Amino acid sequence: MRKIWKVLGGAEKFAQEMFSELSSPRYPNLPEELTFLHAEELLAMYPDLPRKRRETVILQKYPAVFIIGIGCPLKDGWITDTSNQTNRETHGLKGDILVWNHVTQRRHEPSSMGIRVNAETLRKQLEMSNLLDNLKFPYHQGIINNVLPLSIGGGIGQSRTLMLLLRKAHLGEVRVTVWPKILKEMCAKKNIWVLE
Repeated sequence: MRKIWKVLGGAEKFAQEMFSELSSPRYPNLPEELTFLHAEELLAMYPDLPRKRRETVILQKYPAVFIIGIGCPLKDGWITDTSNQTNRETHGLKGDILVWNHVTQRRHEPSSMGIRVNAETLRKQLEMSNLLDNLKFPYHQGIINNVLPLSIGGGIGQSRTLMLLLRKAHLGEVRVTVWPKILKEMCAKKNIWVLE
């Protein structure tokens, strides 16, 4: 994660060298270091807040965090041992990089790193979330029947990363897709111009 974070910081500096207007005190650069926390630690800090609110609150203290152990019910039912990362008995499925986005004034998730999705882990995740009925869907059938190639289960959100580095408020400013007319009108009222 530290290597990935270093690359993201380097990409930000490279973009600013090419386009000096991206350097602005209004939008501070990404911090040099990520703060590492386990989902259990975050729950212990803010036990009365829902998950996304906990993430938003922690970003006020640490503007860039990697949360280890996301993806399962907390306290039990975990698959992957994360004790080496936390130096105590913890478990989890994946981790997310979260940053404070100074443009949108919200939490922003440029990366989500997960476990390899295969028949065994897919079934276990569906059991833990009480969604075994999803096994009837084509994607799930493709994994269970070894028809689809397996994915690593994590990655960098290219559009979300570009949005962050280019100081944009909406994904439509960095990615072309079919946007509903009403969304384009709402964005235009705020001087946000989505690509077509």
